[in-house]
Amino acid sequence: MDLRLTTLEGCGLAIGGFPRFSYDARGGSGVGRLDARAGEDCGVAERPLHFSPQELRIPALSWRSTRILGLPLPPGLTIAIEPLQLSGLFAPRSGELRLRFQARFHCRAMGVYRPPPLRIDTELSTGALHSRRHRCQGQALDGEGLGLLVGVAQVPASGDRWLDRFLGLPDEALALLRCRLSDPLSGG
Repeated sequence: MDLRLTTLEGCGLAIGGFPRFSYDARGGSGVGRLDARAGEDCGVAERPLHFSPQELRIPALSWRSTRILGLPLPPGLTIAIEPLQLSGLFAPRSGELRLRFQARFHCRAMGVYRPPPLRIDTELSTGALHSRRHRCQGQALDGEGLGLLVGVAQVPASGDRWLDRFLGLPDEALALLRCRLSDPLSGG
């Protein structure tokens, strides 16, 4: 069975000691395959869900989509997200979702400064999150497929001395992803 993941407004990101960014991720989506566990019927509690990274679209962070302390990111600063993996388990009856998300975040400033990508590896979950810097609660998908995934990644140093010093890397990064999981044919 195919399911469409659609990203929504009201998302958030934080890295290191920086305040949380608000991020409007509308326009992002991907279709994933929900499988039954081998030898079990569709009534199983958790089922594998896999998205093809090549077909995932996640809007870039830019002055149009991202604000920090109420102000947009500076024009000319863009952070593109290159998905490498999005897969995990979905419990249709409870709405609980856990997805391993691996990606590279490509920063670009004024078209000339391009440090090495930041590598992210985290579990996005509808459950509770407790880390050194962050405590928050995801929200299980409701009857309309709406929910909140939360995750923390340990971000290693990029290798660019200026960027690593500016962001204080290595450090944590927080992600809050408002999303909808729906039948791709429903238009939802």
